[in-house]
Amino acid sequence: MAQTQHFPVGPFTAVDPVVDRMRAFRAAWHPADGVAVFNRVYLTVTEEIGHAIEAGTFADRRAAATLDVRFAQRYLAVVEAVGTGAPPPACWRPLFHYRRHPGVRPLQFALAGINAHIGHDLALAVVDTCRTLDCAPAELEDDFDRVGDILVLLEERIREELMPGPDLLEVADPLTHLLGCWSLDRARDGAWLAARSLWQLRRLPDLAEEFAERLDRSVGLVGRMLLTPLARP
Repeated sequence: MAQTQHFPVGPFTAVDPVVDRMRAFRAAWHPADGVAVFNRVYLTVTEEIGHAIEAGTFADRRAAATLDVRFAQRYLAVVEAVGTGAPPPACWRPLFHYRRHPGVRPLQFALAGINAHIGHDLALAVVDTCRTLDCAPAELEDDFDRVGDILVLLEERIREELMPGPDLLEVADPLTHLLGCWSLDRARDGAWLAARSLWQLRRLPDLAEEFAERLDRSVGLVGRMLLTPLARP
């Protein structure tokens, strides 16, 4: 596994380095690349959360910034690892495998990345944050919920921007059925439950590792479903 790059966490500027890395990816990748599609979405999310932290939306700015940075580091570490030839975790594997498939639509790429990052990485980022701040998950719940509220609002914007046409999807469109099988709210709730479970298992490292591995694989299966090619190459 690649070494996770750690960025300094301060009250206002902690998010800036991870935003810079995502902007560098955006400049380097072709816009049609599936990982680039997700990266643009995640860059928007991270910038929005950074603005909210600076505006005082979060009661504990340091906790919010730490969670945001630890969360982003999970994604950045995967990109860096893949760049060296290492295989991505199971949850990210479908997106990197299908990133150039012409039969996958941009919205599918975006949601598959969100699924991997929230379904798997967010739970581990909560645990990372608790260790950094020497606190329990319950003390982060308010910030976790506020971040989730921002994600929900941005998901709506993402769906509007990446829909395949100006009109609502037709019932017969296979993409309609795929979108109906995944919910950001359910993924967020699952991430919180997983984080609490991992925290309870922190003194049982073998069980914690097994739990995380199973979570990784199950989220990867959902990602593979979301990336079902809907058009012939």
